[in-house]
Amino acid sequence: MKNLILVLLFLTAACKPVQKTVIPPWVSNDETEELVESSTHEAKNMRFKLIQSKILDKNDIWKNIETQIADFKIEDYQRLKSFILEQDIPTIQAHIKSGVLTYKHLTQWYLFRIVKFENDKNKTLNNIIAVNPNAVNEAIKRDKNKSAQNHPIFGMPIIIKDNINMAGLPTTAGTHLLRNNRTTSNAFIIDRIKEKGGIILAKSNLSEWANYLCSGCPNGYSAAGGQTLNPYARKLFDTGGSSSGSGSTMAANYATASVGTETSGSILSPSSANSIVGLKPTTGLLSRNGIVPLSSTLDTPGPMTRNVIDSAILLSAMSGEDPEDAATKNNPKGKNYLEELKNGSLKGVRFGVNKSLLKDSIYMLNIEKIIALGGIAIEFEPEQINFDGFGALLNADMKIDLPKYLNKYASNEIKLFSIADIVDYNKKDSLLKIPYGQARFEGILAEKINDEDLSLLKIRLHEESVSFFEKPLVQFNLDVILSINNRNAGYAAAANYPCITIPMGYEKTGKPIGITIIGRPYEEDKILKIGYAFEQATKYRKLPENYN
Repeated sequence: MKNLILVLLFLTAACKPVQKTVIPPWVSNDETEELVESSTHEAKNMRFKLIQSKILDKNDIWKNIETQIADFKIEDYQRLKSFILEQDIPTIQAHIKSGVLTYKHLTQWYLFRIVKFENDKNKTLNNIIAVNPNAVNEAIKRDKNKSAQNHPIFGMPIIIKDNINMAGLPTTAGTHLLRNNRTTSNAFIIDRIKEKGGIILAKSNLSEWANYLCSGCPNGYSAAGGQTLNPYARKLFDTGGSSSGSGSTMAANYATASVGTETSGSILSPSSANSIVGLKPTTGLLSRNGIVPLSSTLDTPGPMTRNVIDSAILLSAMSGEDPEDAATKNNPKGKNYLEELKNGSLKGVRFGVNKSLLKDSIYMLNIEKIIALGGIAIEFEPEQINFDGFGALLNADMKIDLPKYLNKYASNEIKLFSIADIVDYNKKDSLLKIPYGQARFEGILAEKINDEDLSLLKIRLHEESVSFFEKPLVQFNLDVILSINNRNAGYAAAANYPCITIPMGYEKTGKPIGITIIGRPYEEDKILKIGYAFEQATKYRKLPENYN
């Protein structure tokens, strides 16, 4: 195999040869030429100052992988490839049930694949920050206890964004400050996944502090993880942010599913950029407890997967009312998102088509396909709304919410809790900690809105955003609104309307693009069913050609 990055070391024990998979060490390379090339990129936010993290040593990750794949060979990887690569969770579960695959080998296959590409200087995507050292042992336990399976997520390796707490691994939010921050408990949604038998495989890179640190900087950059890259065109296509690592790992098939978080576009953006499915739920459907916050008003975790079926499975696995997150009180329970997908159809569904987006030829082509499949497309002129002050809302929320999180969850060695303290900390050795500056954090410090005005601002932004969607929904008796990528994500966030983005093709350059379906609060079942019908009828997603 060309550019083989895993070698086999033959050892002798008791006169019997034993094969052991050994990972060659990662050696940081001179990236000067790559940075010079990126300096002329037409998009300013794609002009990188560095690609490799100055904090993360990939060899620390390899240590956690090497012992777990010691008995897993290249022949195993190739033999199992057709059973795993690009397969959805129900198909993988069927392979395990038939005996051609085990949970152990499934987990090892993904770990092997992570090293195969992330230890290759020409293919590394810098999308993994940490690996669970117990993942394979957990998989072995699932193999021994298959009768305990009560959910499709059982035994499935999942990658989570590194602003989500998991006991035993650092939760860095991509920052230098939290690089060794080991929380003692799991986020609520992680406990829900684990109690159903899911396996947390690794933590993914992200735009530092959920993309609320610097202004105009590259999506997917963090001090802790370096620059996340897009497998469809490394260093040429944007990864989207802030859940860039979750999107990149899914596109490259590093796990069965991943979890991202969104405040305004942070699931939708990287999902569409990486040609995967991203679901931004209604805030309150999933708990935010144990997740580094940006805005308690808008934040939500959500599934990022290669297909709609897996999004439905992961959504149901994470669901539950959390006494420590008031937003989840009285949220819908017991919905079987997976089973309800079977009833999905485009026939008779009334789609709202934003006229301002019809200049996009791919969007227009897919509207025509929806009509051909029985959907009813109704064009509307988008309402102009007053969205001034959205940044002030984020500033004010983060100024309060981040210190609360740090005081509650940060490990003992973390002594800085306020935004002001973090800003000062970053100024010392700024080239290491904040090479793109910290304009947004400085904006948080400068924010002077008082509590009364903040309450009024939240009400106005919510009402304006609801009006943006509800006027066409009511006037034309629509079921959903159609958008592109993460456009209108801010409005959907402020209105608290769920969205799902699904691959709808590729631009002439090969750059992925997604169609985004927006519904009313807690209509996740509806948008999943519509999304599934669209996905099954079109099947646009293609594996990145260099990651086969």
